[in-house]
Amino acid sequence: MNDESSWTRRAVLGGVTGLAAGTLIGVDAAAAADVGELAAPHIIPCGNWGARPPSEPVTLVRRRPAKLIIHHTVTANTGDFSRKQAKRHARQVQNIHMDGNGWRDTGYLFIVSRGGFITEGRHRSLARLRGGDDFVLGAHTTGQNDKGVGIALEGNYDVSAPIPAQQWRSLVRLCTFACRSYRIPAKQIFGHRDFSATACPGQRMYRRIVDLRKEVRGRL
Repeated sequence: MNDESSWTRRAVLGGVTGLAAGTLIGVDAAAAADVGELAAPHIIPCGNWGARPPSEPVTLVRRRPAKLIIHHTVTANTGDFSRKQAKRHARQVQNIHMDGNGWRDTGYLFIVSRGGFITEGRHRSLARLRGGDDFVLGAHTTGQNDKGVGIALEGNYDVSAPIPAQQWRSLVRLCTFACRSYRIPAKQIFGHRDFSATACPGQRMYRRIVDLRKEVRGRL
């Protein structure tokens, strides 16, 4: 089996304890919307998108992560923004990581589809995120897997294709919730290339890391 910590961009080539909005008494609609932005985003768990079981038990890192690390999956920039496509893509990535790389499960902890649907990547990642005390050891960034949460965007952002608005909104919500749950400051959001010799998360997404930090900071 390949060493999961030796993740490179080839991994994908070839192919929340939530703050519920609840009943808001004496709060105007704008304030209610703000609370909604802070609420846990809906994340499709492994059991709901047809994930295969891990080939070996996943490992927990018994502390909070210190950062979020953004990736792209280098898959097609599909125009299919459906929930069905998000599930199909999650299976595609898992198959690449398990069958192509020999890893025990998906390397990322979460994936955001081009349609804005969020899927749990590696098993148990969602439960640990909701708990806020520890996280799952992934296989997404060499030397950083025991320090950061790997979040991937469906698509290839080395090219000129724009990041769909719904995908960006879901990324901001997921990062906001992860930062709040794990007490991570927004400045600790990075791109994969900050730690490895790789083009990931693509030039177009990497240019927006500053925007991502700013939007998350504004919501925390």
